[in-house]
Amino acid sequence: MTKKIEKWDYFELELRATAPGNPFLDITLEADFTHTDKSVRVAGFFDGEGVYKIRFMPDLEGSWHFVTHSNLDVLDNKSGSFDCVAPSEKNHGVVGVINQTNFAFSDGTPYHPVGTTCYVWNLQGEALEKKTLETLKEGPFNKIRFCIYPKRYTFNYNEPENYPFPGEVKEKWNPQHQDDYSPRPHDDWWDYDYFNPEYFQHIDDCVLALRDLGIEADLILFHPYDFGAWGFDCIPEKVNNRILKYLVARLGAFRNIWWSFANEYDLFQNKAIYEWDRYMKLVEKIDPYHHLRSIHNCRGFFDHSKSWISHCSIQSKDLSLIPKWFDEYNKPLVIDECGYEGNIDRDWGNLTGKEMVHRFWQGFSLGAYVGHGETYINPQENLWWSKGGQLQGDSTRRIAFLRKIIEEFPEIGFSLIKPTSPSFIRKTAGCGIYPEIGLHYFGVHQPSFKLINLPEDGTWQIDIIDTWEMTITNAGSNFSGLCRVDLPGKEGIAIRIRKN
Repeated sequence: MTKKIEKWDYFELELRATAPGNPFLDITLEADFTHTDKSVRVAGFFDGEGVYKIRFMPDLEGSWHFVTHSNLDVLDNKSGSFDCVAPSEKNHGVVGVINQTNFAFSDGTPYHPVGTTCYVWNLQGEALEKKTLETLKEGPFNKIRFCIYPKRYTFNYNEPENYPFPGEVKEKWNPQHQDDYSPRPHDDWWDYDYFNPEYFQHIDDCVLALRDLGIEADLILFHPYDFGAWGFDCIPEKVNNRILKYLVARLGAFRNIWWSFANEYDLFQNKAIYEWDRYMKLVEKIDPYHHLRSIHNCRGFFDHSKSWISHCSIQSKDLSLIPKWFDEYNKPLVIDECGYEGNIDRDWGNLTGKEMVHRFWQGFSLGAYVGHGETYINPQENLWWSKGGQLQGDSTRRIAFLRKIIEEFPEIGFSLIKPTSPSFIRKTAGCGIYPEIGLHYFGVHQPSFKLINLPEDGTWQIDIIDTWEMTITNAGSNFSGLCRVDLPGKEGIAIRIRKN
């Protein structure tokens, strides 16, 4: 019986073989997948204990045929077929860029990323990881940023249960290295000629668990938060290239993957700009599914205008610069880090819930997308931003409220959120003229009324939104031309304008 695979799900071929030498270096494995006139070549990978796998994500319904190519006879010229069937209701495909500054799934469904950061939730053990997934299931987030490699940083001093390479930690980490980004390689600890399949199998499981919750996995491929704990921040470039090829072969067929090449790339002291460019161009070349690609900053921006960067992943607390960034890059803007709601001693980690909600509304009203994070102290030091677990903050419910508002504009679609949309953040006085109808946010301003000049080719409904109290009040349904809208005279108010 022919196997049936949903469109944008993944087909997996498992083969078994034993051979002398290193299966990661000495064995090549690829397959051609063919559908009528379309053919796609994908790489396979070694998954431990004599198992080789090839994963493929079909994007056309109907019959697909495949044949393998390998330098090992027992893996070569294996052929077969499967039927690609219609996707299920919640399967919309891969997220990509549309209309220059927006996102949509493969089937055209709009996608508005409402993300969170949870750097190493995937390396905390079964109990805490299960709790994180339960929290995400009930929460508003449809994207999560997390790391491939373990992280050593404040409130994150525990060792992972496993490591990406065979080897062992040979000396206890020195906390005096905290905040010193000088590279400390530990090449004698790890055998970089091999990967640890068990480590990456767990990443598979985490990505698929997120997919089943409708959450995009924004994978941070490299980060500088090692501080000599393992030396994973200064792995040789040739090894990094093999890691990227392995990750694309292994994870690329999962539809909810995003590639984030670095968190705070500019804190690496041992990587030049050209090296980041080479990594991104490599993945652009070998990823047959064209997953989104970005790179995240700490101080100075990377040049997001480069063609191998699909969207801007930005760290900044000054969201008033969003129009400038649109002018400069003309790509989707995802403010993945605008600060975190919490109460730790770091300035970036002690925002109030109100400030976090304000930054979300400010960013979305200007046409960008904003990411969440939470850093509240607890006795176990399980801070959401690092380890996951349970959310404690006040912003999450209000972010869910915003997401609902953003997503209930099917008649407007992408016109709701676009960089040319006017905003009361930029227009705080006089009578604004609004050629694009949508969502307008007053932020910290607290006017008691506003004059609005609407088109006279129809009538318009205006709703007053209290972003903190999460209320929507209809101000009237017959506005047209120059009109006055009475407002509550408090901060955190937005208005929604829709044509009748």
